[in-house]
Amino acid sequence: MDSLVAHYTANKKRRSQDAYSHGGEAGCRPDRAIITYCAKIREAWKDVSIIIGGIEASLRRYAHYDYWSDTVRRSVLLDSKADILVYGMGEKPILEIAQRLAAGEGLRGIRGACWRTGKAGDVPAEAALLPSFEDVSARTEEGKAAFARSYLIQEQNACPVTGGVLAERSGSQFVVHERPAEPLTTAEFDQVMELPYARRWHPRYDAPASNGKRGIPALQEVLFSLVSVRGCFGSCAFCAIAFHQGRRIQARSHKSLIREATALTKHPDFKGYIHDVGGPTANFRLPPCEKQERAGCCAGQDCLGATPCPSLTVDHRDYIALLRKLRVIPGVKKVFVRSGIRFDYVMLDKDPAFLRELCEYHVSGQLKVAPEQVSDRVLALMRKSSHTVYDAFAAAYAKTNRVLGKKQYLVPYYIASLPGAGLREAAEAALYLKETGFVPDQVQDFYPTPGSLATCMYYTGLDPHTGKAVYAARGERERRLQRALLQFNKPENAALVREALTKAGLPADLLK
Repeated sequence: MDSLVAHYTANKKRRSQDAYSHGGEAGCRPDRAIITYCAKIREAWKDVSIIIGGIEASLRRYAHYDYWSDTVRRSVLLDSKADILVYGMGEKPILEIAQRLAAGEGLRGIRGACWRTGKAGDVPAEAALLPSFEDVSARTEEGKAAFARSYLIQEQNACPVTGGVLAERSGSQFVVHERPAEPLTTAEFDQVMELPYARRWHPRYDAPASNGKRGIPALQEVLFSLVSVRGCFGSCAFCAIAFHQGRRIQARSHKSLIREATALTKHPDFKGYIHDVGGPTANFRLPPCEKQERAGCCAGQDCLGATPCPSLTVDHRDYIALLRKLRVIPGVKKVFVRSGIRFDYVMLDKDPAFLRELCEYHVSGQLKVAPEQVSDRVLALMRKSSHTVYDAFAAAYAKTNRVLGKKQYLVPYYIASLPGAGLREAAEAALYLKETGFVPDQVQDFYPTPGSLATCMYYTGLDPHTGKAVYAARGERERRLQRALLQFNKPENAALVREALTKAGLPADLLK
């Protein structure tokens, strides 16, 4: 878990709890934990090789916009003074690093890793030079254009088939970004996921924390869930999964997942319920097309997005077959699907079997989906389908449940203050919510975390693919007004709603 996301809300308020810490207590780790931990390691062992990785390092491997300080910071590899940074999921580079260290060899040239040097001559000849840190951190129009240009080059080189070596200068130092690691094969993925994990927190957390609570709360969410896939070709603009796990789908075999599910039934705390079978997107189990397997990800072309690629293959049969096998395992009462479901992908499937079986067997009363916004212009910027697709899915979901005789509800997830969305777009969403009779209890404010396209838009005010200006709600006040519009029926929001509508040039009583 990223230490800053763990510690602060999207509006930079300190969180009162941390689900990844002992007893859920906040403040157990420092901000920018990697930098602090590396400094402490260097104090104790000056000559040891330090390898950093995980989500916090992976998303900060380049110069990046830091929302919490509202500055562009250089690569965390330089700030931490580590020897090498592993990005992505990291299994293959970690093995190669271990083998090289054991053999006394250097750590350069490892796919899926970054290294640093103070000598320009060390930079590989084939490396493409990114705009320098000095260029992208300048608080000028030129600096922001350079940041957007750098992001675009990074995105274009994120595929293990087509990506190249990149280098970024920061002062007198260079960070060399090797090509992405090859994705795991199904056999390798199975092997990684079936290692003898303890499936419990460390025994030291059995004792109560200072708040009297035991354990690590976040473990409960995943203890009886199955990771079936990684990677996502949806590439939503506000999500950094494609930057970390990549766009290529890696899927485990049915046999591996059945073995793990069978092992879960023998866990002393298992009550018969598998909480999830999925990954970044539960219903992506196959490559989007044959070409991606052979030639890599297409540059400048979304597989799904606002306009699905004509070559996109839509097929739920493998996922349906997997779920059928899991739900008949002795000791399993119910198998739920709680990972994100791409409803636009479901609607592209001409066979209604998946939606029918999802509703009949795998929903626990409510299905959470993510339309995110109502404005098609904003949705297109965010690489999401038209809102009419969500309406069609909602109708199909309701009809399927009526036929099955089930009372199951759809819970849509909306984000306030996405890049491209102003007060008028928030008001448009509020009107839609009023008309449909659903007002969300919780609304997520857009969180500009490193590595996402939307964060690039937020900081630069530009779409890096077109160079066109993109509006971003940057002030705390407007972000609060947008959130209030999406929850217009709360009495405590009444004054904010009137203010927001007036500022948007709309009647103050529009939502009454």
